[in-house]
Amino acid sequence: MSDIESRDKPRARRGAPRSGKPTLRTIAEMTGLAVTTISRALNNAPELSQETRERVQKIAAEIGYVPDRTALRLKTGRTHVVSLILDPHDEILNFSQSLVSGLSTALRGTPYHLVITPTAGNASPLDPINYVLRNKMADGVIFSRTEPDDARVKLLLENDFPFVSHGRTELDAAHPYVDYDNFTFAYAAVKRLHAKGRKHVSMIMAPGRFTFGRHLRDGFVKAAKETGMTYEIETRVTLDHEAEAIRLATMARLAEGNAPDAFVCPGDAVALAVIAGLTDSGLVIGRDADIVTKQMSGIFSLVRPKVDVINEDIALAGLQMGELLLKRLRGERVETLQILQVPRIPF
Repeated sequence: MSDIESRDKPRARRGAPRSGKPTLRTIAEMTGLAVTTISRALNNAPELSQETRERVQKIAAEIGYVPDRTALRLKTGRTHVVSLILDPHDEILNFSQSLVSGLSTALRGTPYHLVITPTAGNASPLDPINYVLRNKMADGVIFSRTEPDDARVKLLLENDFPFVSHGRTELDAAHPYVDYDNFTFAYAAVKRLHAKGRKHVSMIMAPGRFTFGRHLRDGFVKAAKETGMTYEIETRVTLDHEAEAIRLATMARLAEGNAPDAFVCPGDAVALAVIAGLTDSGLVIGRDADIVTKQMSGIFSLVRPKVDVINEDIALAGLQMGELLLKRLRGERVETLQILQVPRIPF
């Protein structure tokens, strides 16, 4: 035990917790340590021994201790809350679960805990940001689906409020982000389909307002022009449509004639819908058409016939965003808090 812990140690000894909501004093009475030591241990103060920190944290978890966020905010000006503003969408299977898993790993062992704030379907993307800022509900926010001139990013930068976005913008001001190199994904996918002898390639695109949609389009068009492939972008549906609508749109396009024999799919659910549309139209993957899809869920190891995949690790993105936000909360420079995930091309 360090000098600090010895000096703070009171006479009380560990016993059963009192009835009612556990407090710092409850843990102090159970451990024989001072309240100030308990507080430092729960905040992973480096001057305390690892044994003391682990013991205090274990007891806190066992008795269900939860910090009084209101009192904490009044005392320190901080909530120790990170708000994940979640925009539910279906084109990525298990997106939310994977993102939360990665963020939770990054925050584990810190004073911060994660609160999920869903975005209502027809609400303005600014609504949850304004709610957090106005009510001081969190110390930092994380969100996805960025736009080139993203109003959320501009508002948070104007208020000097810590955040990390999943995706980039085209703003002049630097901001923290973790992004996936969608240009390289689309470019490599088209090149792969050309190498397999395909002549006419199609892609279902993200809605035009998203930055990653522009990156997908640029990589797709560049590779198609370099290879001489005929290319088209599906206009009936986008990544935001339900799988059934994408299946029906695929079948409708195939029925028109002069149909694509190659498909780039920027999401798991999209690829499954395209596969269903091809199969229901009587075509055979690998013979009549080929697919390259972005994979986040691992599901395509079970899909037959097999299709080519390029992976994007959403859990890793969540972990990296959590780590960058913690650095931002410690005051690190924004310019150092940017990560572009470059896909590993397996073929």
